[in-house]
Amino acid sequence: MDTPSYLRLAVTKLSREIGVRTYQDHDRLDKTVNYISGEFTAFGYHVSHQSFKFAGNTYQNVIAELKGRRSPEKVLVVGAHYDTVRTTPGADDNASGVAGLLRLAKLIAGRPLDKTVRFVAFALEEPPAYRTKNMGSYHYAAKLKKEVDQVEGMICLEMIGFFSDRPGSQHYPIPFMKLRFPKIGNYIAMVGNRKSKQFTLQMAGGFRKATDLPLVTLNAPAIVVGIDFSDHWSFGKFGYPAFMVTDTAFYRNPNYHSPSDLPDTLDYNRMAKVVEGLMAAVEEWGSL
Repeated sequence: MDTPSYLRLAVTKLSREIGVRTYQDHDRLDKTVNYISGEFTAFGYHVSHQSFKFAGNTYQNVIAELKGRRSPEKVLVVGAHYDTVRTTPGADDNASGVAGLLRLAKLIAGRPLDKTVRFVAFALEEPPAYRTKNMGSYHYAAKLKKEVDQVEGMICLEMIGFFSDRPGSQHYPIPFMKLRFPKIGNYIAMVGNRKSKQFTLQMAGGFRKATDLPLVTLNAPAIVVGIDFSDHWSFGKFGYPAFMVTDTAFYRNPNYHSPSDLPDTLDYNRMAKVVEGLMAAVEEWGSL
């Protein structure tokens, strides 16, 4: 199956067949965990789960690891959250990120690297856990810190499927940014804090070698609204370099957190280019 077809299939599975995946939808979250775990297993990975409690219930992060051949202690985390808010089936937010995570894991499975890559699907990114210690990504980052793993960086896939070629379709949190960045939402972005700039640019270099999809990078302080609005926030709290790969969410996608965030609104060919670029970037990192 080609990459665009796989991405569409995964997004449809999550957002149409399973549907709304809030922290209260325990059966649907269990189905999601089983689906993601099954895909990782089918790709040949050993799959593990990190369980944690929130509001009296148990939630799970799903982890698949490709152990490095020469320097397995050096780790790159690639992650995406699989939950949604209650108002949406979440095709872009964030079935698109999970689909990209799965496809990337599939493509890299047969290409072992010198360093270790961990693919992690996170529970509880959305409210009420959002930007708190209850996020699945916070639990996982805390575990890495406790175990003193040599995490060289974290890539967060946060909404990677919505693109527009309409002039004026791209918006920004600060008006002057329109003078520097594109006014058309036909690109993907790598966004992180200032401390993660070197890591972001390193990955951007590898990305650009593999695809003609326009890429914008931004490393800025948290005062820029949206700069840390996903699971990379958790890794930043523990001092790890981290950025999100994003279509910029509500700055572009009119379906954000709404019932209209459906599979047919996404561009799977350009999503595939995101995956291709990330694969090249990860492979280059793994050979350094």
